[in-house]
Parts: sequence; C-alpha cells; structure tokens
Amino acid sequence: MKLNSKKVTTQKSATELCDFLADVKNFETLMPENISKFEVIRENAFVFALKGMPEIALEVKEVEKPNKVVLGAISDKIPFTLTGNIEEVSENSSTVELHFEGEFNAMMAMMVKGPISKFIDTLASNLEQV
Repeated sequence: MKLNSKKVTTQKSATELCDFLADVKNFETLMPENISKFEVIRENAFVFALKGMPEIALEVKEVEKPNKVVLGAISDKIPFTLTGNIEEVSENSSTVELHFEGEFNAMMAMMVKGPISKFIDTLASNLEQV
C-alpha cells in the first residue's frame, strides 16, 4: 500500500528541514492532537501511540541530505516506511511530501488506509508551521 501526503511549503531551507526530520525528538511537535504517547527510545528512534491505536516504534533508516529522510518501523509485524522527500524552493524555504509505503494484507489495508492518510496529512500540515 502506498500513500502520499499533500506537498507543503515550509519556511526552512532544505538542509534545515532535513536536519529537523532526522532528529526524532522533533516528531513530538508534528503529532496529531489525539496522541496518547510519545517517547524517544534511543538517539534515532521513538515510539508513539494515538488514542485507540497500538503503539508504533519508528527509527531513522536513511538520511540523504538535504533531500530525503526515511523512517521505518522497528517491528517486523507491520513493516512500513515513511519517507520525507524535500525540495529546495529558495534559500529560506522548501517543500516536503511524505510517502507512506507498507505491506499489508487486503483486509488490513482497508482498515488502516483512512487513519494513515489522515495521520500523514496531519504530519505534513504541522510541518508547515515549523
């Protein structure tokens, strides 16, 4: 299953935005309001939970400065990646689009598509504010 967020413009250079996304503690500021848990578990990883959903642990898998940051699930139970593709617009602004890619059976994909789409759009919208 592949999902894309809307493309948003930030008031950060591509390098600043890449550094921001590569620092996992910054994700707490991007989370939706219905977050019930957020904890940095090591330098490059965090765990979070939204109300009514299981906990998800993510770690930084790859950083290609200044254009890409890839986060991936730590657990093999729900394998997925969340990639931030960054494009420089000017010295002080850049755009970012989030790409979610996961391997789910058809039933699971039907159940999670809506909540995941909403989640990545919320992350993208919150990136506009940083």
